[in-house]
Amino acid sequence: MKIAFFDYPITLAEPPKTGGVRLVSYALALRLARAGHQVLFYGSKGHYQELEYQEDGIIYRRIPESRLDKILDLLSVVDSWNISNSQRPFYASKLFFPEFYRQVAQDIQAQQCDVIHINIVSQFVPLMRAYNPHAKIVLHIHSDFLPLLDPVMVEQHLKSVDLVVGCSNYVINQVRKYLPQVNSQTLYNGVDTRHFTIPNNYNRKPDKKDIKQILFVGRISPEKGVHILIDAFNKLVSRYPQVQLKLVGAENALVPWYMLDKQDPHTQNLRPYYQGSYKLQLQKRIADNAASSVDFLGKIPHFQLLEYYQQADIFVFPSVWNEPFGMPVVEAMSMGLPVIATRGGAFPELVKDGKTGLLVERGDVDDLAEAMLRLLLDDNLRQAMGEAGRQQAVEKFDWDDQAQQLLHHYQTMMKNVTTSLRG
Repeated sequence: MKIAFFDYPITLAEPPKTGGVRLVSYALALRLARAGHQVLFYGSKGHYQELEYQEDGIIYRRIPESRLDKILDLLSVVDSWNISNSQRPFYASKLFFPEFYRQVAQDIQAQQCDVIHINIVSQFVPLMRAYNPHAKIVLHIHSDFLPLLDPVMVEQHLKSVDLVVGCSNYVINQVRKYLPQVNSQTLYNGVDTRHFTIPNNYNRKPDKKDIKQILFVGRISPEKGVHILIDAFNKLVSRYPQVQLKLVGAENALVPWYMLDKQDPHTQNLRPYYQGSYKLQLQKRIADNAASSVDFLGKIPHFQLLEYYQQADIFVFPSVWNEPFGMPVVEAMSMGLPVIATRGGAFPELVKDGKTGLLVERGDVDDLAEAMLRLLLDDNLRQAMGEAGRQQAVEKFDWDDQAQQLLHHYQTMMKNVTTSLRG
């Protein structure tokens, strides 16, 4: 089977160094290539001279930058200035880097791919279909953004799609409610449980004299609720002084305000945090007695996160919005850490409340502070939840299993084609 992957034009055609959508595509593509399938990954040429590069069985196809796309990208200001139609934003239009996607569609046609795996950009499904009438087209979505768009527009975009896969039941249930006629399936994001694992010689022994570490990994962005975590930590320090908070993540990667669900009251409350520097606002709200215990560690290459998970005692992911998945959650679980997350989005699918971790209400500072204190005071509970989380990560979220499920979806689509031809 010949399979083509692509997402945004800013994605370099090379193995990823960070998490997010790029890691999802790479993790799946890598395992499909190992299974003997021919996998192409399309992305930006960047500063590279070669238009094709191969590594670990994946063929990276590099698309040169287009002058037309650069000019049209200036129109993105209509989104950032909130003057575009919220249901028909520029980023969801066919003017969003059309030349890049035309070149991708044309090259896929020349390569004669069996499956086209599109991440996010639903508006270019018709273009891919026009150039590749016989290929099977899969749209992979990583958030609940489709229901925020004009349903007439989205229905037109997805008329020729063969399958929509989403990163959680939360996301897919939104699609099924919004577009019941579209074939849609859940495909969880995953974790490499062989990399994110506790070494045999490592022993996270509870010692009440040791300073405990609370870890957050993710974008330092308002929707992730880092300000809620800071406020809760301020309360925690006064009751449990021997604790540290480590914040790992990019500090200049805020999700644009216009891409958030304005109907959600929790999201509406985030508006003030988009005025000025979010990190500076966070630093100002750290209490004096907690200042020496909070560390902003910045962006860390994905596969170097291992040591930070190893050093932590509790993992906290306090998203204020309805998180569509949350890959750091399953990475922390795979590392045997108890997880505290919010009761919204996909988190109830990832964290079994009271068994692998604790769920708290979105935006509730007191609830979060109490949950952290509860785990800090109970060594046995932390260990039991960490062990249960590790087991769940291995059984439910391993990348090998997700790739196998995706391959099954591909094969089912191809089989249906064969069956219909025979019929």
